Amino acid sequence: MNKTHHSEYLKLKTLYLKSAENSFYSEKQLSEQWEELQFLSKPSFEKSLKEYDTFQLFLANKNIELSFFPKNEKTWIDSIYCRDASIATDFGMIMCNMGKKGRVHEPKAQLEAYQKNNIDILGDITHPGTLEGGDVAWLDQNTLAVGHTYRTNEEGIRQLKSLLHPKGIEVIVVELPHYKGKEDVFHLMSILSPVDKNLAVVYSPLMPVKFRNELLHRGFQLIEVPDEEFESMGCNVLALAPRDCLMVDGNPITKKLLENAGCQVFSYKGNEISVKGGGGPTCLTRPMQRIIL
Repeated sequence: MNKTHHSEYLKLKTLYLKSAENSFYSEKQLSEQWEELQFLSKPSFEKSLKEYDTFQLFLANKNIELSFFPKNEKTWIDSIYCRDASIATDFGMIMCNMGKKGRVHEPKAQLEAYQKNNIDILGDITHPGTLEGGDVAWLDQNTLAVGHTYRTNEEGIRQLKSLLHPKGIEVIVVELPHYKGKEDVFHLMSILSPVDKNLAVVYSPLMPVKFRNELLHRGFQLIEVPDEEFESMGCNVLALAPRDCLMVDGNPITKKLLENAGCQVFSYKGNEISVKGGGGPTCLTRPMQRIIL
């Protein structure tokens, strides 16, 4: 069985999660941190546990091997969005350096888990560089797109290139707009979710012309998320396998567009674990190996 880390759409074999219980800790911790971390409102601890159990069970029932990041007293409630602290490559993990102050301890916490499980480490992004996993997406086996955002700066991108260029990986830089400013959650994967080798969910109004044209040049068909479903994370779609998709409830137009393109679409109730914190299924998961069919 051939496996790779260099894909956003092949059949998922293994991934890491950080449960609501291990991230949110308690009602008290949620009360103390949700405003500072710019959540839309305070999640309910008990409801979060129930939502997460359903989310986790769905993934387990898809025959995906799940590993879990443990509790860590230094990480905050944002650590539930575990994609952001590291990048998976076939050469080892790249540990990020978070652009959001409240998340600075997450990469070290993940590193400890990877080392305990004998997972190779390629390198890390160090100060003054910043880079978050939500700003990177594999376009193909040898091409990684990275967003230049308020969370991922030029020095972080330079360090990423220095790690990957010697391995033959092309890094495409996507210059993203100011949008709602420095405090907002706005990553590359806020506007891009590849769900097959030639199909991607996008929000074009916030996509640079050069990058959109690059996707078209590479043969991607674009599923255009409507304005009314952007804030509800219609563009945040996790591919479990080619055209086998998972998204947050509440985006019926995007769901129908995906189905019209031949996709099977599953959705989950994520009011507490996704909507309030601005993190959909791609954010809640750190995909590792995918199977090359």
